[in-house]
Amino acid sequence: MSSILPQNHAIRSSQRALDKIGTIQRRSSTNRAISISRHVLLPARVYCISSSSSSSTNIATITTKPPPVSEPLTYDPLTPITKIKTSNTRSILNDPSLKSTWAHRAWMASGCTTVLIPLARSVGGALDSHMWAGPLIAGCIGYILADLASGIYHWGIDNYGSAKTPVFGSQIDAFQGHHKWPWTITRREFSNNLHSLARAVTFTVLPIGLFCKDPTTLAFVGVCSGCIMFSQQFHSWAHGTKSKLPSIVLALQDAGILVSREQHAAHHRVPYNNNYCIVSGLWNAILDESKFFELLEMIFFFKFGVRPRSWSEPNSEWIEETEIQSIPASH
Repeated sequence: MSSILPQNHAIRSSQRALDKIGTIQRRSSTNRAISISRHVLLPARVYCISSSSSSSTNIATITTKPPPVSEPLTYDPLTPITKIKTSNTRSILNDPSLKSTWAHRAWMASGCTTVLIPLARSVGGALDSHMWAGPLIAGCIGYILADLASGIYHWGIDNYGSAKTPVFGSQIDAFQGHHKWPWTITRREFSNNLHSLARAVTFTVLPIGLFCKDPTTLAFVGVCSGCIMFSQQFHSWAHGTKSKLPSIVLALQDAGILVSREQHAAHHRVPYNNNYCIVSGLWNAILDESKFFELLEMIFFFKFGVRPRSWSEPNSEWIEETEIQSIPASH
């Protein structure tokens, strides 16, 4: 009996020791799990596994398995943010083809001088003869016919030829590409936009201005050639937004002296075969209602077998693309 008591006492002591060890292990595991949860910001799954070391003792072990930590996202503020350029977008930021060169400015100066020569000589002749009616009427006719000429020329290069066409290839390419990127004309600098017409005016009008002496003829030539040369600027204003245009331009557009934004906008909508005139737009309604251009297209087709571009279904060459620009990052 005396030998059994010490054995029972030893068993109870061992059991108490095991209980303490289990308690310590549980606290240690719990503290470890709390520490891990504090350092790992992402959610983790906790699994509890219990095992029995004996019939009277259960020791619980807690383990954690955090998910893999992703690389942190970083942003470099010095890197500019640029919109993604897709197939139907075009960036024009710092496009050198829209800038004026010294050659452009030289031709522009030459063209303006060429237009001023017949106008100045017409005014001088009218002062000497005291006859103003003829030059004034001739100037008005020149202004009206310049609008008609701009419409016929615009119709021709919109519908026929390509960039490879001799003499007119660059103009054809520019006008046909204009339907795809119409907003670029408002980004072109002044001399860049007008130098081609200024060069043509210099070669054709300068001899008339120097050698003709009739004030009426000089007035017609000066006004008509001036309106044709500046027609591309009137065209550019027809694409401008109202808030950015000078008030005098808005007044002239509203009065019908310059082609209006609303009228020219119709030219850039399906079926793309009307409102070709870009000086005053005076002839647009007359030519469209009389089917004048449709008649010319039929004559060209039956005579030469050439179909105009406007007869084809609008494709990607006609559809306007979106203007995008790079957005510089703020520092």
